[in-house]
Amino acid sequence: MTPTPDHALVLVDYQQGFDHPSWGRRNNPGAEQQAQRLLAHWRAHGAPVVIVRHDSTEENSTLRPDQPGNALKPGFEPRAGELLCAKQVHSAFIGTPLQAWLDARGVKDITISGISTDMCTSTTTRMGCDLGYRMHFVEDACVCFEQRDPHGEALAPELLHRAHITTLGSDFARVVRTDQVVA
Repeated sequence: MTPTPDHALVLVDYQQGFDHPSWGRRNNPGAEQQAQRLLAHWRAHGAPVVIVRHDSTEENSTLRPDQPGNALKPGFEPRAGELLCAKQVHSAFIGTPLQAWLDARGVKDITISGISTDMCTSTTTRMGCDLGYRMHFVEDACVCFEQRDPHGEALAPELLHRAHITTLGSDFARVVRTDQVVA
């Protein structure tokens, strides 16, 4: 897939705070490397890039702006002409300039990945679809963390990831892998 001026890359919440042990076990240890490949591909074609950062308002969050974990992981810093989209909720479209920025550039397609598959990346993908963008979800550049269900049973991050990409692929996005995108 060749990035074009009407096809943006949106990278969601690749932040240092997600490396804190409090997040628990994660899947896909190579996700950031795959996302870096996507970013290099988009930049090589001069296509639109959006870097999303979660500025949490929760008291104990590792992603609060006053915490070191709020910082983007190395290599994900936006460059001149790219949008740094700071959000405080799950969707990067709410309370941010994202939609206006995309629409001003005539963006029709969005390729997206991020941390985490089942939270902010999924929410932004679903909302992007509902707003009329053609969404392309890069599953091997995303991460999930182990969670507990309402009964206290642990759900493996691999299972959560698979369930979410299945749902996203059924109605909200075309699910792809990095090699397909950069080929």
